[in-house]
Amino acid sequence: MGARKTHRNDVEGERVMKRDMDLIRLILLEIEKAEENEVENMNIDGYSKEDIVFNAKLLKQNNMIENFEEDVLGNYYIGSLTWGGSDYLDSIRDNSKWKRIKSVIKEKALPFTFDIVKSVATTIIAATAEGITNSILHNP
Repeated sequence: MGARKTHRNDVEGERVMKRDMDLIRLILLEIEKAEENEVENMNIDGYSKEDIVFNAKLLKQNNMIENFEEDVLGNYYIGSLTWGGSDYLDSIRDNSKWKRIKSVIKEKALPFTFDIVKSVATTIIAATAEGITNSILHNP
């Protein structure tokens, strides 16, 4: 296990949370592999509870998960993936594809947003499918 990631900038003692697309992907993967596709008090190596909670709330705001609840004791519950969350995860699930998506975004100096990630993933998937189709058509 490496150094603990933090996504907070301390500005005069105030914590500013940041969206982390790698963590968002990991949260989606954890939800999917959970027995009932629901998770209570998720732990992901290298990430703080605050980082997980913040990014899970973003997933709820973006309709990627069905539910997010937090109680007064600081426990939280993340509901199952929505149809859109499942589709998004399907497009970024593979580690090599995820690295390629991030590389393209960085190379082209694009903003690292849901829409851009989804667009780049769709383009990569379409190019792969076109290559497979061409191979099938030209090699009966």
